[in-house]
Amino acid sequence: MRLLLAAAVIFLGAHMQRADASDEWVPVRDVSLEVQSGSPLDFSSFLPNGAIDAEHRLVAGGGGRLAYAKSPEKPLRMLCASLAWSPASGGFPDHDGAERYARQLALHGYNIARLHFTDASLMFGRQKDFDFDPETLDRIHYLLAALKRNGIYWIVDGLSSPRGAYGGYDDRWDANGDLKLRLHLDEEAFAHWRTLQEKFLGRVNPYTGVAPIRDDALALVILANENGIEFDGVVHDRPGESAYDAALAAPFNQWLAKHYASTGQLAQTWGELGADERLEMGTVRLPPDRYADSARMRDLQAFFTDLERASTARMSKILRDLGYRGLISTYNNWPTLQTALSRRDLEVVTMNTYHDWVGGYAPGSALRQVSSIADGANYMRMIAAARWFGKPFIVSEYDHLFWNRYRYEAGLVLPAYASLQGWDVLCRHGHGPIVLAYGEPYPHKKAMLPYAIALDPVARAGETLAALLYRRGDVATSGITIRFAVRGGEDLGEDMQAREPERLTELALIGGIGLVPADRVDDYAIGVAQPRTQGADDVLAALRDSRSLPRNNKTGTQSGIYESDTGQIVLDRRAGQLRISTPATEAAAFSSLREPIDLGVLSIEQADGDGLVALAAIDRQPSLAESRRMLLIFATDARNSGMIFRDSEEKVIEDFGTLPVLIREGHVDLALERGAAKWRISPVGLDGTVYPPVRSGTGAVTFRLSNDTPYGPTTYFLVELDDS
Repeated sequence: MRLLLAAAVIFLGAHMQRADASDEWVPVRDVSLEVQSGSPLDFSSFLPNGAIDAEHRLVAGGGGRLAYAKSPEKPLRMLCASLAWSPASGGFPDHDGAERYARQLALHGYNIARLHFTDASLMFGRQKDFDFDPETLDRIHYLLAALKRNGIYWIVDGLSSPRGAYGGYDDRWDANGDLKLRLHLDEEAFAHWRTLQEKFLGRVNPYTGVAPIRDDALALVILANENGIEFDGVVHDRPGESAYDAALAAPFNQWLAKHYASTGQLAQTWGELGADERLEMGTVRLPPDRYADSARMRDLQAFFTDLERASTARMSKILRDLGYRGLISTYNNWPTLQTALSRRDLEVVTMNTYHDWVGGYAPGSALRQVSSIADGANYMRMIAAARWFGKPFIVSEYDHLFWNRYRYEAGLVLPAYASLQGWDVLCRHGHGPIVLAYGEPYPHKKAMLPYAIALDPVARAGETLAALLYRRGDVATSGITIRFAVRGGEDLGEDMQAREPERLTELALIGGIGLVPADRVDDYAIGVAQPRTQGADDVLAALRDSRSLPRNNKTGTQSGIYESDTGQIVLDRRAGQLRISTPATEAAAFSSLREPIDLGVLSIEQADGDGLVALAAIDRQPSLAESRRMLLIFATDARNSGMIFRDSEEKVIEDFGTLPVLIREGHVDLALERGAAKWRISPVGLDGTVYPPVRSGTGAVTFRLSNDTPYGPTTYFLVELDDS
């Protein structure tokens, strides 16, 4: 669930000047959050979910894009609901709750769901191995059936908890246990994982009549969540302990013996060895410090790659032998050169990424309070460079975490760039993406928390926008393919944290980037060779010379302005703005607004603080220029009542507070490049209820909009234009 890459991001603009924002915080009045059918927040009419059957099984189609089995040439975009429930967040719902929840997911525009930590939920409070809690198992089975009836596919982790299905543990959601490491090394651990698949995925679901592993709804199995060997070691780092688990020593020595003829040859390559280190005796030591560069570290990375690829093949065979026909992935985080090589043979690449990561809920937990636009959407760029062209690419987890005040950016950054890149699944991580109501009596539902987007009106506004920008496809896929050549193990260096250079991942803000084997470079017109001696400006010049990039493209690495090849996305790092202009949706996220933003149909003339403004057609008209019914989103910030911080910059939490949620009051002056005989702006509740208009007029559509309405604060408004 976390991306722990030391010094992974250089946070530029950490102290960016924000627009002067209101210090008024208004309590949310909504209690029910169930979207009403037919309301402006019901997207099922233009984002329908169809039947799931053999013809509509998800496969890796033409060009390595996700597609239906019956039409592999037509790529799909899947908006994913993260279902990572635990007892603290209420657990899996009962049958009635599952029906309501699955229906709500469909109304919101989700068409795939990821079940995460199901092993922990099944084994919660159990003392014997594989002694699944029968009620939890029944609820999971019923939920799977309800999701399928609503046209929602499944992604399932083969293993989430490092405790697996062993009995007798009460820390199943913590980073304790060594099962993820032992899967690579230990026959007993591998047998445990195999039995877990047999007993959960291989068990017949009474509500579908078929085992999940043979169900057409099961689109993807992630063999084990975040199970790279190096990352697992970082997670288990403890002061005063060895950098690497002793269990790795013997297999590492065996690997060295296959690659070096003698201790002398090894010493010639590495430099001086310890007096007691003998290849013939198997006494070569693991690196004492994972953060110290060395030839020893380079070989350890190569060893990890070989071991991880072998584990993938072995675990995948188990699923195939059980009758699984769907897609398989693993190693879904840690965007290093080493893990890129481990992902090379996968059918699907999955990746997790976070902006302003938070380590926990305890008092003293901290974040940086920085903007993702200010660092050029680095959390997006890191995983863009982990993609292998020719394979589906799935974002299995991402978030711009609460309580970061810039998280309104998330509704644009990942959805827009995922669409530009042509990625296949987008999954914003949380306990669940929605709740049915505020006030549920569970510890993690009593206040907004990190990894709990359902209670956060700002995060929910972002997910609403994601359904339009990404799943509906309002943002077009780039026409540019910039391939990063990969030779193999010779690309590894002595730094275990090495990844694709940031100066080159900036190209993801312009067009599609990804990895390709070096022997396939002729398949692509423009690329980045090994070694990585080029800069972004070199590639941009080649793109312009080839006319792949329009000559009037505004991109300038020195100015900090990046315009996509489609012309639909402009990121301005210095101004702290991300602007989207497409036929059906226009939007801007801004930390400063020194002058009006003209997006085409929509102009943002003035704002009293930072935030997100978006306008989208929702009446099946092809463009805002023709639409008569549009959804207007205005998101500022939100917090819990009674939140307490340890510092004036609100980086360190002391107390998360309680419900009700408070929304920061704000206003914007907006104008549409359209007129109407009559027009009206109506607040829309968080459940989709349309309230009486707060603004109306004739002719030119210009108005000041406040998110503090007579019916309570909201992030949604309905814009209606009448010809007569």
